[in-house]
Amino acid sequence: MNDELKELFSLASRALECQAEIGHKEVFLEPQRIDTEPESQPMPNKEPVAQQPIPQSLQTKSTSNEDKIPRPIPNYGEIPPVSEEASTTVSTTTEFKDLVAHNKAICECTQCSLGTTRTKFVYGIGNPKAKILFIGEAPGKDEDLQGEPFIGRAGKLLDKILAAMGFKREDIYIANILKCRPPNNRDPQPDEMDLCMPYLKEQIRLIRPQFICALGRIAVQGLLDTKEPLGRLRKRWHRFEGIPFIATYHPAALLRFQKYKRDTWEDMQVLMAEYEKLNNGK
Repeated sequence: MNDELKELFSLASRALECQAEIGHKEVFLEPQRIDTEPESQPMPNKEPVAQQPIPQSLQTKSTSNEDKIPRPIPNYGEIPPVSEEASTTVSTTTEFKDLVAHNKAICECTQCSLGTTRTKFVYGIGNPKAKILFIGEAPGKDEDLQGEPFIGRAGKLLDKILAAMGFKREDIYIANILKCRPPNNRDPQPDEMDLCMPYLKEQIRLIRPQFICALGRIAVQGLLDTKEPLGRLRKRWHRFEGIPFIATYHPAALLRFQKYKRDTWEDMQVLMAEYEKLNNGK
């Protein structure tokens, strides 16, 4: 297979993955148009989260005013209580004093084959004491080249979502379940996630976030060890390592299916409402 066919196959595979990401069972052969995103508008500081319409940067290009209408925050139910098992969970890795020491200790990892094919180890980035931790599945091409999570087109959209929430990257923390890119951006394999999961758990122990947001089907399924579709895992609270978390769509899926930006913004409103309860709006 020549390089041109390999690239076409990779693009087609990624398109099918994104359709599966949002729960489609049918295969769409029509290409999805990706519109240029307008500039982000930060969330006003004094307006309650419950009164926030979908931000301009997350709206689809439409003449309708539907997305500008303030809506109440959806009810995702109560956050599950901490189970006895979760409260006594201990990381299976050696405990480190901080993220820098942990990164230094594991950045040459070759426990699985991805350690021999990666360009750069992608540990994570952000505030080491962040109150919200965003978790994706694995690095992509751009992340593999630069060693930083979510820096491609999907990363730019994530930045706009954060801005609409009133955050910058420096305020939160972003990591992936896998620290190395799977070849051709294929899905992470179960054994790869099993080997890398202790690293993520140690990051969570060191950061001690108040909340976790899982980005995409593979991330939430990996955290919960389930095959349940993303559509049924959204709109309710879960726990991982004793930390409450919700699941939403991966930014890459939003680039292809913009109508799911509304659902993603509703998820972020629910997250922000709980965040503000704990932090008095700070």
